[in-house]
Amino acid sequence: MKLDTKFVRAQFPAFSEPSLRKLAHFDNAAGSYACAPVIDRLTRFYRQRKVQPYAPSAPAQLAGAEMDEARSRLSAMLGVGEDELHFGPSTTANTYTLSQAFREALGPGHAIIVTDQDHEANSGPWRRLTWEGVEVREWKLDPDTGHLDPRDLANLLDDKVRLVCFPHCSNVIGEINDVALISAIAHEAGAVTCVDGVSYAPHGLPDVPSLGADIYLFSTYKTYGPHQGLMTIRRDLAEALPEQGHYFNADVLTKRFTPAGPDHAQIAACAGIADYIDALDAHHGGKNGTALARASRVHDLMRKRETKLQKPLLKYLRQRNDIRLLGPRKAKHRAPTIAIETQSPGLELARKLAKEGVMADGGDFYAVRALEALGVDMNRGVLRVSFVHYTRRKEVDRLIRALDHVL
Repeated sequence: MKLDTKFVRAQFPAFSEPSLRKLAHFDNAAGSYACAPVIDRLTRFYRQRKVQPYAPSAPAQLAGAEMDEARSRLSAMLGVGEDELHFGPSTTANTYTLSQAFREALGPGHAIIVTDQDHEANSGPWRRLTWEGVEVREWKLDPDTGHLDPRDLANLLDDKVRLVCFPHCSNVIGEINDVALISAIAHEAGAVTCVDGVSYAPHGLPDVPSLGADIYLFSTYKTYGPHQGLMTIRRDLAEALPEQGHYFNADVLTKRFTPAGPDHAQIAACAGIADYIDALDAHHGGKNGTALARASRVHDLMRKRETKLQKPLLKYLRQRNDIRLLGPRKAKHRAPTIAIETQSPGLELARKLAKEGVMADGGDFYAVRALEALGVDMNRGVLRVSFVHYTRRKEVDRLIRALDHVL
């Protein structure tokens, strides 16, 4: 079924905001617009529920119930148990907390694998485990294409490796990695996987069990919600890892990896993401079913729409001989997060696009290792344009015209 873009955009107040009306949003990889249900829930919480959740009073009980609702509904859409979903202030903070847990669990004689394709959030904290005597092995990308070859991973694995960290999708290369295959390879060698899904989840929530990911992380401010980090951790793994919260909360699985108190209002507002997904599914003829089934149908609607929209943009970029397009050249292999290298600094081009009414950005996007491995001049960085399912074809055409002008 074709995605009803008019209905979609009606769910986002930003598209009726006068100050944004003349702008085309192509910096979605840095953060998407928030959908109306999220904004409404956040506003309601601050107006009516801004008290300590779970206390005996009626407002406190309602506050706790809304937080529980967010956990219950989103975990169901991801296909995991409620106690396998963990909230934190950001994916970077969540990953750092996890790395501290593994720091206590691992030591000399153990090894982990990281990639040079990752955002630094899923690379730097793990690399620091060398300070504890853990061997860190690097799964290197192809310097021409940016591709991570699973065969190279297999060559790095042995009985010392306990953990493999990699991205579902790079935030500058855009290629969608085969998480299920990679996880199977890692599991065969006795390792667990930690998947950074920040650059993939905005294009459709993943079915975590089908991916085989032991740990999966993403950010809700990129999935139309508030600024929170979500991570799923397989229950038995979470129970085995040393707790990182207050000692008296050690027996509460959802508090084991929360060193500080959570943002109550933002967690409650995350239920609005589920509201949006359910509304999208219902509008497009979805027949209830499980939450996972509804989320999967919406995932497919989003991916189909975004793949179609990428084609004219990629075709335009492939035809230019004055740029370097990073990552796959075909839409079906990538997310619509597209970075290009030119002779001009990426940030300079982004500033010129801003004058054309196009919001984009330039720089390294915390993917310094990936860009260096690709041979990108870090003094220039790259220009990155990114969109999601609510983008219209005429906005893509506008981007192409603006690129033609500034390039």
